[in-house]
Amino acid sequence: MNKKPSIIPELACVDYKTSLVFYTQKLGFKILYTREDEGFAMLEHEGSRLMIDQIGQTRNWATGDMSYPLGRGINFQIEVTNVTALYEHFKQDEYPIFLDLEEKWYRAGELESGNKQFCVQDPDGYLLRFFEDLGERNII
Repeated sequence: MNKKPSIIPELACVDYKTSLVFYTQKLGFKILYTREDEGFAMLEHEGSRLMIDQIGQTRNWATGDMSYPLGRGINFQIEVTNVTALYEHFKQDEYPIFLDLEEKWYRAGELESGNKQFCVQDPDGYLLRFFEDLGERNII
């Protein structure tokens, strides 16, 4: 049995249907369940989960102004098995890329941890950083 993620973000969205199409058709997230009358869906992709929720449909979790881009100051790192293929999919569709595909190494104690990654914004402006793990290496 797969362990559920310890943290699952719930993203407020301006247009639930637009967001649902983006996450399911563009990114390949599976719908685990929905509450259509609330404009809510629980989604999953390769072990990553997130929820989308229509602003103003039910309870309001807003702690401030909800203007575009939503989620300012945060990015969601999502591990995928083939980040290059996903990147090429966005490029082919001429979808705006926030950060082009790159190989980036981050210091992690005595080692460096590598990612192949790129970033896009979802329809509400949430920053999504898709990555493929490159492993670890000694600091040169």
